Amino acid sequence: MAGMHEIDYEIFGSEMQFVAVELDPQEAVVAEAGGMMYMEEGIELETIFGDGSQQSSGFLGSLLSAGKRLLTGESLFMTVFHNQGVGKRRVAFGAPYPGKIVPINLSELGGEILCQKDAFLCAAKGVSIGIAFQKKFGVGLFGGEGFIMQRLQGDGLAFIHAGGTLLQRDLAPGETLRVDTGCIVGFQPFVTFDIQYVGKIKTALFGGEGLFYATLRGPGRIWLQSLPFSRLAGRIFAAAPQAGGRGSEEGSVLGGVGRLLGGGNS
Repeated sequence: MAGMHEIDYEIFGSEMQFVAVELDPQEAVVAEAGGMMYMEEGIELETIFGDGSQQSSGFLGSLLSAGKRLLTGESLFMTVFHNQGVGKRRVAFGAPYPGKIVPINLSELGGEILCQKDAFLCAAKGVSIGIAFQKKFGVGLFGGEGFIMQRLQGDGLAFIHAGGTLLQRDLAPGETLRVDTGCIVGFQPFVTFDIQYVGKIKTALFGGEGLFYATLRGPGRIWLQSLPFSRLAGRIFAAAPQAGGRGSEEGSVLGGVGRLLGGGNS
């Protein structure tokens, strides 16, 4: 794909990471709105309509790519950070919650990966950020987070974010792995993705893992996360006092005394 920008980068931090992308003059990187951490003098911002690839011709092409982004719940617009200076300049993007930033060289992976719709962080200008519908109805009906996924296409660098600890694994032909749908970060397009029923209804109701799980079948590379944001947000919401949770003192002696004195158990 012509027009792909070759960029250098450095990832900083451990649990809360950010990636600093170094741009040569006239190089650019594209990102979702709100992800930028800092940028050096000489870098100019441009808001574009569509998926950031700049491969579509005319207004109709841009409108179609923007409509696909709208289906994933993303903005119709993306931001391009363009180095208009005379030397190398840096722009940095921060992870939205604790986890790992994963650099993906699309040229080494057949030019395409599929990822969760909130996983994309930034990419070299020219990478297309579209959508992919899962083919099987069961995936759409029960897959939740896995129904509409982002499709990253091109031959440049893209950066995705995984919550918690990252697992990268290469599945052999026919090798199968059963996964919680929220733990899937991304996979190559020739990996088969399906949703299967857990089994006994008692297991589903009392096992804590829900009724359905995802099945990934190789060959191909997959990326999994130990802490999906939906799981983190659910625990925080459940612990919030306004949601009926027990607050920040949960598990402490002072918390129990405080609730008794404050009438929290009345």
